Amino acid sequence: MFGLLKKKLSKVVESISDKLKKKDAAAEKIEEVIEQAEDKKPEEILEQIEPVKEEIPEIIEEIKSGLAESKKKPEETKSIFKKIKEKIKKTLVEKTLTEKDLLPILDALEVDLIEADVAVEVVVKIKQSLIESLAGKEIKKGKDKEIVASALRESLLKILDVKELDLEELIRQKKPLVLLFLGFNGSGKTTSLAKFGKMLKDKGYTCVFAACDTFRAASIEQLEEHAGKIGVKIIKHKYGADPAAVLFDAIAHAKANNVDVVLADTAGRAHTNRNLMEQMQKIVRVNKPDLKILVIDSLTGNDAITQARIFNEAGVDASIFTKVDVNEKGGAILSVTYELSKPILFLGLGQEYNDLEKFDKEKFVSSLLGENLKSSS
Repeated sequence: MFGLLKKKLSKVVESISDKLKKKDAAAEKIEEVIEQAEDKKPEEILEQIEPVKEEIPEIIEEIKSGLAESKKKPEETKSIFKKIKEKIKKTLVEKTLTEKDLLPILDALEVDLIEADVAVEVVVKIKQSLIESLAGKEIKKGKDKEIVASALRESLLKILDVKELDLEELIRQKKPLVLLFLGFNGSGKTTSLAKFGKMLKDKGYTCVFAACDTFRAASIEQLEEHAGKIGVKIIKHKYGADPAAVLFDAIAHAKANNVDVVLADTAGRAHTNRNLMEQMQKIVRVNKPDLKILVIDSLTGNDAITQARIFNEAGVDASIFTKVDVNEKGGAILSVTYELSKPILFLGLGQEYNDLEKFDKEKFVSSLLGENLKSSS
């Protein structure tokens, strides 16, 4: 699960860590040269440190300045080189990354993340966050991977930092709580609704299904089959009926029978079908559902952003991602959360009714970073 995204994020941690190791090697080389500097000509010293000048330019400049100073004040040569040695020793213990160090690595990360279905605007946010966190930061030897992974973790958590929903608190506050499930055809909307119903029933809540997809052939029978297996009442009309009326009747049934939650299935929609989009807006206008939940097939990749924008015309309140167990990319989760600024409620991890996992952003990010959260040796 999310193998490609994990690999890309691991790559940037390794790349920045490698950059720091090159700075280490450069500092050690310069230290070796400076130890013997008093017996060499300035030109010879500069020639020997030339190969590593790109890794720690600030020290190179200090050496050049020191050499120039020692020509003017030969009597202070020892003191000047003592200061340079102290600076090098500090660099060997604490290294500093510059924006110039980071940009080539983060430019490569941009391509990698887009390949993993992360939207461009999200990639830009991650890059900016990493530059702010790491540029100019002194990093102690042996802590490079830990610090880089921590900065990456924080940047990902910022993307996922949206106000969360407490479903059980909402159920306690309002009866019946009306949940409208939206999504493209094939997103796993009906199955997710059924899983949701099973979860509610297992927690001791009562619910009723509303078969508001009166458009797609066999949709009512599919929801009816789920309702029978779970042991939930279903409210349905004939095919071609007004979906808004179906939900209206389901809400009336719930009120009359003290049912906790109404779960409304809807027809799969695409932006090219204006009639169905207008029908969805009518369902919302007439029944005023408490939560509009967008179900997204995580395998749709960057199309997930397009779907989020289309359905957000009705005001999406939360999302569910399906087929996550077979998704090697995972970037859509970051992208849609950033686009909607609304929480992810659950991840669909399989076909069974219990294969619905509450989304935990901390767990998700830790899973993506894996071993990179640990200190490097």
